[in-house]
Amino acid sequence: MNKTTLKPEPTPPPAPKKAPPKGLSAVEMGAKQREISVSEFFTKNRHLLGFDSPRKALLTCVKEAVDNALDACEEAGILPEVDVKIEAVTPEGQAPVAVAQANRFRVTVVDYGPGIVREHIPRIFAKLLYGSKFHRLRMSRGQQGIGISAAGMYGQLTTGKPVQIISRTGEKNPAHYFEVQINTKTNEPRILEKKQIEWENHRGTQVTIEMEGRYQKGRASVDEYIELTAIANPHVKIVYVTPEGETRVYPRTFHVLPTPPREIKPHPYGIEFGILLKMLHDTKSHWLSGFLSSDFSRVSPRVAEEICTTAGLSPKSKPRNIMGQDAEKLYKAIQATKIMAPPTNCISPIGEKAILTGLYKQIKGDFYTAVTRPPAVYRGNPFVIEAGIAFGKGPQVGTPEQKKAPLAEGEGSDKEVELARVIRYANRVPLLYQQSACATFQAVLETAWRNYGISQSRGALPAGPMVIFVHMASVWVPFTSESKEAIADYDEIRKEIKLAMQECGRRLGVFLKRKEHAKSEFHRRNIFELYIEEVVEACKRLKGGRLAAEKLKSQLLKIAMKKTGGEKTDEILGKKGGPEGLPDSIIVTADGVEGDVPDMSGEAPVAAPAVPEAPAPVEAVQEPEPKKPAKKGAGKPAKKAVKTKRGRGHGKK
Repeated sequence: MNKTTLKPEPTPPPAPKKAPPKGLSAVEMGAKQREISVSEFFTKNRHLLGFDSPRKALLTCVKEAVDNALDACEEAGILPEVDVKIEAVTPEGQAPVAVAQANRFRVTVVDYGPGIVREHIPRIFAKLLYGSKFHRLRMSRGQQGIGISAAGMYGQLTTGKPVQIISRTGEKNPAHYFEVQINTKTNEPRILEKKQIEWENHRGTQVTIEMEGRYQKGRASVDEYIELTAIANPHVKIVYVTPEGETRVYPRTFHVLPTPPREIKPHPYGIEFGILLKMLHDTKSHWLSGFLSSDFSRVSPRVAEEICTTAGLSPKSKPRNIMGQDAEKLYKAIQATKIMAPPTNCISPIGEKAILTGLYKQIKGDFYTAVTRPPAVYRGNPFVIEAGIAFGKGPQVGTPEQKKAPLAEGEGSDKEVELARVIRYANRVPLLYQQSACATFQAVLETAWRNYGISQSRGALPAGPMVIFVHMASVWVPFTSESKEAIADYDEIRKEIKLAMQECGRRLGVFLKRKEHAKSEFHRRNIFELYIEEVVEACKRLKGGRLAAEKLKSQLLKIAMKKTGGEKTDEILGKKGGPEGLPDSIIVTADGVEGDVPDMSGEAPVAAPAVPEAPAPVEAVQEPEPKKPAKKGAGKPAKKAVKTKRGRGHGKK
């Protein structure tokens, strides 16, 4: 038997290995390097500036233009008056659409301020990081020199249209018209047209930007921004024309400009080592002691000598020669020396009276209070925290609510628990986005509202019809991003916010406790009055009709009133008097208003419904009300009560 052997198949030869791709040489890589302009960077990263959605882009454009207008007017000492107009634009060849479906808008903002010098107009509106506020330490709405030029850049990217500017510096000067765009490669303005024109305004600036956007009402909208701006800036008159053609007028109710802030020099505690080296190199002083006392705030010649002694350096050393270890010694000596806190005249807080005016004007409620904290410091920068509360839904006018039918088994109530609303501000500017990332919001969450009679779940906002107002005023607000939407979480800032919240909460707690107790006593009095009628009739029958029934009834009513708190109960329920022991507060009842009532003689916003009854005249809101001594046993002196009817409409919460 023959055996056959199977021969293995020959294996194919291995495929030749591919040569690895040749890398770029250093020369080739170096040839690809080029400078990036700031305009190019923000063109690709426009979300950093607040242009990450069409709805938010429309709001950001309006906000930046209005902020610039208010800053210019206040710096020139002019009571601001701003017109805002938003129009839906239909591209050529397309049928008009409803405002809700429109995706292109024209934003026009007009102020009647000092105007802009012709030479500066192109750079202000068409060059990023160009402005007068970055290098000076004083409170202002703008900080970085990005806002309005970034809005123009966004309009240029989305519609290709230039920014149109009209500005006039005085009645005797001509009005200048410009059309400008940004050259994103060089971050320089490109002037498309410039000329002198006839303009009806004798002074001021008008800017028009056409852009892609989306208009929606409600929270985080242009409508809310205008309303919140009117709350924190009662000295401003705003005329707002919505895309739907509705005109809303927010009148000026505080007729005094804020105290103008003054520019200060940097504080030694607020600089870092690299900044100190740069200042040593750039100073015009010839001696080290002169550099310390002239280039910093709160450093007197004596303190400068002390710093030099601690650092082991001669006061007559040349600042430019100090570097290396000597510079480190100087920096450590500055931190180790006790130096007075920076001056606070660089800040212009809103003030308790103005906060009450703004809240009372725009928000409907039963109780208002406001607190301005003493100045504090973070990283050498002074700041002030202000807070306010508007509580309640206001006196109910109209027919009483009908009694609701009982719910069936397993059926839940449709009405959810109402949580407080937090409105945040930085240098008088509303912050509408990134609420949960803001130190202000976190401080409100951490405040123990239960201590003041307000229900609150763990890690949540307090429950109830309440609006919480928080404002930070500083020479340099530490925003978390260039879009200026949230305040960074510094321990010093959060502490001050919590202290302001606690003071407002204490006043609210006193108001709620007094009101609850007064309601209980008033209910008891009503029960006594029911039985008094029966007691008087019974006594009359026992006397055979020979009894002065009215005299007995009045005596029993006096006893009932005395046993249920007397006139004190009536005061707390708003029957008489004002909010005793609650400074900088307003209490609203169906019978009138008590407390620091602002002058509401101006007309209400056009869109808001008005109550027919007009308010009684009140003295100018700037002057404090004269104080009256309280009644015996009534606690602290009460401020003079001014009773008036709330004869105007209120914005929604």
